[in-house]
Amino acid sequence: MLEASPLDEGWTLRHEGEPLPASVPGCVHTDLLAAGVVPDPFVGTGEDEVAWVGRREWTYERELPAALSGHEQTDLVFDGLDTVAEITVDGRPLGRVRNMHRSYRFDVTGLEGPLAVRFISAYAEAEAVRGTVGDRPAAYAEPYQYLRKMACSFGWDWGPTLVTAGIWRPVRLERWSTARLARVRPLVSVEQGFGVVELRVDVERTRVEAALTVEARVGGLRARAEVSGSTATVRIEVPDARLWWPRGYGEQPLYEVELTLLHGGAPLDVWRRRVGFRTVGLDTSADAHGTGFTLVVNGERLFARGVNWIPDDVFPSRVTRERYRARLEQAAGAGVDLVRVWGGGLYESEDFYDACDELGLLVWQDFPFACAAYPEEQPLRGEVEAEARENVVRLMPHPSLVLWNGNNENLWGFRDWGWEERLAGDSWGEGYYLGVLPRVVAELDPTRPYTPGSPWSGSWEHHPNDPAHGTHHSWEVWNRRDYTEYLREVPRFVAEFGWQAPPAHATLRRALPGEELAPDSPGMLHHQKAEDGNGKLARGLARRFAVPEGDFDRWHYLTQVTQARAVAAGVEHWRSHWPVCAGTIVWQLNDCWPVTSWAAIDGDGREKPLYHELRRLYADRLLTLRARDHGLVLAAVNQSREPWTGAVSLRRMSVEGAVIEAAELELAVGARAVGELPVPPGLEPAGAKEFLVADAPGSPRPGGSAAGEGLRALHFPAADRDIPYPRPRFEVSLVPGGVTVTAGTLVRDLLLQADRLGPTARADRGLVTLLPGERVTIGVRGWETPDAAAARAALYCQEPAR
Repeated sequence: MLEASPLDEGWTLRHEGEPLPASVPGCVHTDLLAAGVVPDPFVGTGEDEVAWVGRREWTYERELPAALSGHEQTDLVFDGLDTVAEITVDGRPLGRVRNMHRSYRFDVTGLEGPLAVRFISAYAEAEAVRGTVGDRPAAYAEPYQYLRKMACSFGWDWGPTLVTAGIWRPVRLERWSTARLARVRPLVSVEQGFGVVELRVDVERTRVEAALTVEARVGGLRARAEVSGSTATVRIEVPDARLWWPRGYGEQPLYEVELTLLHGGAPLDVWRRRVGFRTVGLDTSADAHGTGFTLVVNGERLFARGVNWIPDDVFPSRVTRERYRARLEQAAGAGVDLVRVWGGGLYESEDFYDACDELGLLVWQDFPFACAAYPEEQPLRGEVEAEARENVVRLMPHPSLVLWNGNNENLWGFRDWGWEERLAGDSWGEGYYLGVLPRVVAELDPTRPYTPGSPWSGSWEHHPNDPAHGTHHSWEVWNRRDYTEYLREVPRFVAEFGWQAPPAHATLRRALPGEELAPDSPGMLHHQKAEDGNGKLARGLARRFAVPEGDFDRWHYLTQVTQARAVAAGVEHWRSHWPVCAGTIVWQLNDCWPVTSWAAIDGDGREKPLYHELRRLYADRLLTLRARDHGLVLAAVNQSREPWTGAVSLRRMSVEGAVIEAAELELAVGARAVGELPVPPGLEPAGAKEFLVADAPGSPRPGGSAAGEGLRALHFPAADRDIPYPRPRFEVSLVPGGVTVTAGTLVRDLLLQADRLGPTARADRGLVTLLPGERVTIGVRGWETPDAAAARAALYCQEPAR
């Protein structure tokens, strides 16, 4: 039987001629940090002080133990090496690698002695490749397009430049005899009510003549097949298989699959995975609105409620199974049902996809190409195909994985960013996205759809980012326009859009200790990586609010409010246009360090107000007041499986709290549908002193009592700076597990910044608007010394313009 022995212990990292303790999996930065050699690059401007690390060579060393008797072959297996390295045993070369996204296996039978993994600088390798293949344009100056490494190691408009090296995934010795399972490719499908698992098996042999069989077990059933040469196929049909559904549509049953390689009845190797039975398709058919882009799971057409995922740490070896689970549970808790793994990052670890399988989170997986023209010459071309083949097969068992995507923004970049002229006919990646990658997916994983890129309109007949065709990235808003511009278009699928805001106050205090915080203080500027990011924040703020000069706390609150408002403007508009628009993927869920960014969850794992707003925006039922060409309408978005019926109350109100006019409408919306009701004449607000409130049966909302039920939509026709808000009055009282706020006036965008109560404190809701006489209870956990005065000091809301 194959024996696997971890080889993660006993490594050292050589620094200035001396050995330092090394953690494997890990990287040079984390080892130097643990040894006290470098400062924390996440704190202050420490990033700049460790820039030298990415430009040096580094060597990891340990002893390779002598082979144990009883096995014919011993393999040294690295699950991940970052990125360009030479491996030697007792000074003799074992191999050279150049791809972070692959695993590596070396025959070390009979070898023992000093084992060394010498990493050369990623910069040195990139420059050498550039010298061979020629220059290629990119969105950033760093040379990430010249090697197969996590692109955002080189910095991004939300990430630090920390160019890593190291043994970043586990390493082990595998000892075996006769044969082993080299590759198992599970094709999982649903056919006429049966769940079908077809396992395509490749074996590696030490004895060609040995008669081998494979036995598969699924759901209490088993089947056998003989190995012919080095391949075999075994198929099991599971009757009455329970379907795996995305969250909100059904349950997520998972079936254990076990495949055993046998010789004369004796087991040689075992492969175990979990699978889920479901069908998945992508409808890109043309219609009266253009070219669609709709995911279809088990025959059900979905509006995808998505978030973009970046590596959760710039040092990915620090992301544990527990951390993946916590972050993805946060996503599910916000109503998310799709996570897009963005192309400047990684093929994530099994822990990520396991959590998505269990939580019912659909995964859209980018191949790792982003925002650059990628050469197609060697040595890159062979590496790209090898990594694609390995990772497509590795991730195939996961039912959560529903879409392969060729790249992020490179087809768009070629057409719009001046690349076509600069390239003058040189390769730039099109051969990967329209050739190599779809061929690999079609050959190895025909059960899932592939799309060449995001954005992509389906063909070169349309602009790559045409909102009427395929996927669309909406970045004119944020970069140049007010978020109300979202309302001008109804894209078929919005795969990226977002708005920046700073992280939580406690996160800033940890990352910038001792600094007097200001939007343009040195640390704040260092932890703002977007081009003119603060300028865009300032312009976005000024369009809506009276700018709070010299008041950082107010600026911090209002920029977070603006972020939530901006994303809400897009999601409410686009969801109300289902099924023309079939999904939104907010940029972005998470951060890889403490930074001002588009994230809903900051680099310390704290939820911004945007996170809590997503819980409202991505709920099964959403009520929103929309301006249409024919007037104001109430749109009821019902993504639940049951019809939505009941009375809706409309109140036209003054900001002083008086009801000017009221009406009641009957709501009747089918399952998975959107209904619209015209707002009756006389209820539309007249000027900045009035607003419209709509209340409908649904899920909990702040109401006249703590137990109030329902959904609410608000429509203010003017920018906040023009609204004559009353001076807010409210009472605060402590209750078990939180605080209750009772409004004496209109209190708009009330926010408890729980992290100001203590670094571990968390609130269970974000922004909430109360009408006079209403109250809300805000749950708080992790608050060690509850105090009503402290709670009041941590509460923010809209105030009259000064």
